[in-house]
Amino acid sequence: MDAICIRGARTHNLKNVSVDLPRRKLVVLTGLSGSGKSSLAFDTLYAEGQRRYVESLSAYARQFLQMMDKPDVDVITGLSPAIAIEQKTAGHNPRSTVGTVTEIHDYLRLLYARVGTPYCPEHGLPLRAQSVSQMVDQVLARPEDSRVAILAPVARGRRDDLAAECRRLQALGFVRVRVNGAIQALDGGAPPAAPDGPWDLDVVVDRLRARPDSRQRLAESFETALGLAQGRALALDLDTGREQAFSAAYACPVCARGMGALEPRLFSFNNPAGACPTCNGLGQVETFDPARVVAFPELSLAAGAIHGWDRRNAFSYAMMASLAQHYGFDLDTPFQALDPAVRDRILHGSGSQEIAFQYLGEGGVPTLRRHAFEGVIPNLERRWRETHSSAVREELGRLRHLILCPECRGARLCSEARNVLIGPGTSEQVERKAGAVGGDGMQGANRGDSRSYREDEQRSRPPGSADARDAVTGSEVPPDPGPGERRGRALYEIESLSLADCRQWFLDWSPEGARREVADRIIHEIRARLDFLVNVGLGYLSLDRGADTLSGGEAQRIRLASQIGSGLTGVMYVLDEPSIGLHQRDNHRLIDTLRQLRDLGNSVIVVEHDEDMIRAADHVLDMGPGAGEQGGCVIAQGTPEQIMAQPQSLTGQYLSGARRIAIPPRRPVGPDQAWLRALGCRGHNLQSVDLAIPVGRLTCVTGVSGSGKSTLINDTLVAALAQALNRAQTDPAPHERIEGLEAFDKIISVDQNPIGRTPRSNPATYTGLFTPIRELYAGVPEARLRGYDPGRFSFNVKGGRCEACQGDGVVRVEMHFLPDMYVPCEVCEGRRYNRETLDIRYRGLTISEVLDLTVAQALELFEAVPAVARKLQTLMDVGLSYIRLGQSATTLSGGEAQRIKLSQELSRRGSERTLYVLDEPTTGLHFHDIEVLLDVLRRLVDAGSTVLVIEHNLDVIKTADWVVDLGPEGGAGGGRIVAQGTPETVAATPGSHTGRWLADVLARTA
Repeated sequence: MDAICIRGARTHNLKNVSVDLPRRKLVVLTGLSGSGKSSLAFDTLYAEGQRRYVESLSAYARQFLQMMDKPDVDVITGLSPAIAIEQKTAGHNPRSTVGTVTEIHDYLRLLYARVGTPYCPEHGLPLRAQSVSQMVDQVLARPEDSRVAILAPVARGRRDDLAAECRRLQALGFVRVRVNGAIQALDGGAPPAAPDGPWDLDVVVDRLRARPDSRQRLAESFETALGLAQGRALALDLDTGREQAFSAAYACPVCARGMGALEPRLFSFNNPAGACPTCNGLGQVETFDPARVVAFPELSLAAGAIHGWDRRNAFSYAMMASLAQHYGFDLDTPFQALDPAVRDRILHGSGSQEIAFQYLGEGGVPTLRRHAFEGVIPNLERRWRETHSSAVREELGRLRHLILCPECRGARLCSEARNVLIGPGTSEQVERKAGAVGGDGMQGANRGDSRSYREDEQRSRPPGSADARDAVTGSEVPPDPGPGERRGRALYEIESLSLADCRQWFLDWSPEGARREVADRIIHEIRARLDFLVNVGLGYLSLDRGADTLSGGEAQRIRLASQIGSGLTGVMYVLDEPSIGLHQRDNHRLIDTLRQLRDLGNSVIVVEHDEDMIRAADHVLDMGPGAGEQGGCVIAQGTPEQIMAQPQSLTGQYLSGARRIAIPPRRPVGPDQAWLRALGCRGHNLQSVDLAIPVGRLTCVTGVSGSGKSTLINDTLVAALAQALNRAQTDPAPHERIEGLEAFDKIISVDQNPIGRTPRSNPATYTGLFTPIRELYAGVPEARLRGYDPGRFSFNVKGGRCEACQGDGVVRVEMHFLPDMYVPCEVCEGRRYNRETLDIRYRGLTISEVLDLTVAQALELFEAVPAVARKLQTLMDVGLSYIRLGQSATTLSGGEAQRIKLSQELSRRGSERTLYVLDEPTTGLHFHDIEVLLDVLRRLVDAGSTVLVIEHNLDVIKTADWVVDLGPEGGAGGGRIVAQGTPETVAATPGSHTGRWLADVLARTA
């Protein structure tokens, strides 16, 4: 069978669609947002393919799998097993990284366990395991007739009963021990006296002279010592006092610090054996932020610089007054003007120094007590640990923030795992000093990419001395060269590389000797997965990047790369806009990847609006003619050339050039132009960037994926403005200063986070217009007479909703081993509310009937209600006139959901002093939808607002007043401003990838 035949598809807004899609081809579904593309691709084709596969399994297996609803379709033939790769983020688990999601981390763990070389964290020397014969050889290498004692180090730093331990050893037949370096006899006399502090205990196993005929005796003595001391032994030269450490396990030749056998679990930050004990493998810890604790540093302590420690709190203020008297500062001096040492004492305590505090005792009699001052932040930490009140925790939680773990500095692994190296090159200092925390640490933790803020610790070992000898050769150990010269890389260093650099590293390195055979198969799998990831345009990511920081497009391309690596054939892949977030330059690599999937014998069905993707398709299906109820039909299908030849196809008109998005007259950026500037931006890969945004203009920030756009705008500019204008508790990425803030009094940011996708969420509840509608119904005379409040008209709380279906309007019928069915509630007949609530009408309509109205119909009904009409008009402006107010969020397309979020922000009362920041607002939008969006943005600018857009879409970029292009590459190769100016200026800039593609678009539009 050469086609997937669909007959009578009626899912959501599909109007009895019947169509044949070629198998083993690249098929693109396009059309207006809401025209039915996702309903056909995901809710019909994928749902039926998945359902049939699951139903082919045994009843036992089915109970462990999530079954999908049976789509409303007459028949589908020619289906293959289906795999969906949707535009969803990779979840919010802080333990998930790019490495764990792609399983590369698992292969790396296995590789390090099999071929890794462990090093001593203290001395930087490789840990070695020695056999008894090697130990004997080292002792016999000494001058002949040297007097040697073989010791078993059985205890270190103990404080319990020394006498009992000595009696136990005496019972085993030993006659001498060494306590804290002094040899004492056990035979007959009293046991050694226990020292005041901790004690070290070594058993003297044997004393002999180093002679060739002592080999057997030495071997037996070493075996006894190793058995007593868990594989450790010491050889003491009785003539010189020089000591040599031995270990049968991996151990440092200087300090005998040991390590067990290397296992994959040691390199997992999700396993207690490998996780950093301080942060439990998260790479970051939560602590109180001094900047949030001292909320108003410009005020004095008396006036409220620190909440709860001002004159309104008598007890705390009395302590602060005593502190001021002791250190000689004025409580009325602004906190930021106090001496830094005084500020440190206030925040972190007086240490061991006692201070005279005056308290009011019984009857109001002053009492003087001397004790150390705990400090404001230690006081908060103690209260956080001890409280059981959720209200107190919520209040204190506002003062806390995340910083890099001071122990592992974001590496997530324990000390042992951080000191196992593989491959060529030199390792950076693994045991890094816990550097300053604050903005830098916070940003690394937030993005799951802490490598930019790690600090190298410079350590040095005491010079080589007579007792520092290599345990294998017996030669004197040279001064420690320092971890900076150790050969190889640690796991966290490999995972901090960009995927492109990581791939190159594994291409350049191959193990030698016996390890090669073990490692080659593992490295082959790692290289293959890295190849796929780089080929889909993700070479700028790193393996330690947190999965919760990935955009929907990045997460989807990661899953796509994993599927290619699986090598499946005969499968139907359904993808939802895989080009999201991808620069035009990288499109061809994504298209090549999809063709590779197709050439393996798979059917690839893609919901997409990207022009390059549509032109590269074997078959195109154009849905329309409108959106929502006006859509759901197949307008045109065939090759891209056939689509362009059909005049009724809106997509074809844009592809052929018959219709195009025009370039409006630009607003000049003259010498008197006001600017918003972010200077010295250094977050992540930014290289001290100076950003300048013209006030009152439409600005686009562009650049290849990973060039630093989100870091510059969202992590730096938006975070800094939100902190300054809204007193938001955000930590901007490192930067010097922000200039031009006086031009704004409000910032509105629309990011890529999805709206709530529960069945109870709908456009009316999300945008907030349902609240004034409920208040309107509560004000109807009949409702007031009955005493109904606005809560009566909510389907989420008891009172007015139908309790039979709990306000859902449908009831789930469990079918056990078949998909569950949802049928209309028999009590309310799908209207969500009880009979009494539905008695209340506004202009002849019940609250249930209002939820069933489209946005256009609702605007006509509520035209005289400004609070409702304004929000409805904004939904109309972004092209959502067709959606219903009560339409479940789960039935909305990705483009519709993003525009609902945009409309919510745009409906807020703005002014000419408002900055709007949008992150890829064209996600899920057709060419025609983009034209509608641009009209909305232009109206905002016409009203005097400033609009800043992060965007890859060239139709948006060409209409901007100002363009800032970052690059030239992603990751470490980016982080600089390559070009800025009008679109024409950027298009003429050599070295700008955006400019090269923009020049073609401008030429076609002219």
